[in-house]
Amino acid sequence: MRAPATFSLAVSLLALAPSAAFAQSVTGLLNGGTRLGPDTLQGAAPYGNPIRDDRVYAHAFLDQFEGRLGSESYFRYDGQAWIGDDYNKLWLKSEGRYNADNRGRFSDGDHEALYARPISTYFDMQVGVRSDIDSLRNRTWAAFGIQGLAIGFWNLELTGYASDNGRFAFRGNASYDLYLTQRLILQPQIEMNAYSKADRGRELGSGVSDIDMGLRLRYEFTREIAPYVGLSYQQFLGGTADYRRRSGEGSGDLRALAGLRLWY
Repeated sequence: MRAPATFSLAVSLLALAPSAAFAQSVTGLLNGGTRLGPDTLQGAAPYGNPIRDDRVYAHAFLDQFEGRLGSESYFRYDGQAWIGDDYNKLWLKSEGRYNADNRGRFSDGDHEALYARPISTYFDMQVGVRSDIDSLRNRTWAAFGIQGLAIGFWNLELTGYASDNGRFAFRGNASYDLYLTQRLILQPQIEMNAYSKADRGRELGSGVSDIDMGLRLRYEFTREIAPYVGLSYQQFLGGTADYRRRSGEGSGDLRALAGLRLWY
């Protein structure tokens, strides 16, 4: 009778062995281990290969590419582009106006080259150089700021600038995409510029120089191409308004607009 008993004991031990191994494996995973060796799934994580975060991508978009219509219509553009991975990016920005003074000049030319790196889940730090290149006196600034998604899903840019002779400047820009449908989007936008010193060569006064507001309704045939219409209002303040009045221009400017938003 001992032989059958011995056989039964052996079968029981064999049945329990996989369960014990499974329990040990589960315990190891709960304690933070993966129990994967260098030859298991080529060393991958338990749920497949990890996501690559060092690939280089590129993105470019023109938020404003528009004609501002009125008795003296003019053209305005505002675009950005970046190239890099999840942690390090080269960010390029450019904006300007043509014929805003009805004299065929390029004005408000702002061109920036920035290094960007994330400082939180929703914001990047940006540092680099800004050059004001247009029909007026050129000026170069060091730039430092943040850009990202603020509370309420507002796209926010806050940047400070420093130039020679103790000149400082600040720019804030905010916009929000309100989806009326999956393709029809209403976008309120506001931009503000301020300067520590008056600059005759660029026809700017000290303090807050101007506030530019817009309301644009766009239709996205695709994400890459979206025509829009809307209204813009720009108010010039302080010494900047004085420069405009001396040249025969007003301090406030309300216009209809039509343009194209491009995305790549």
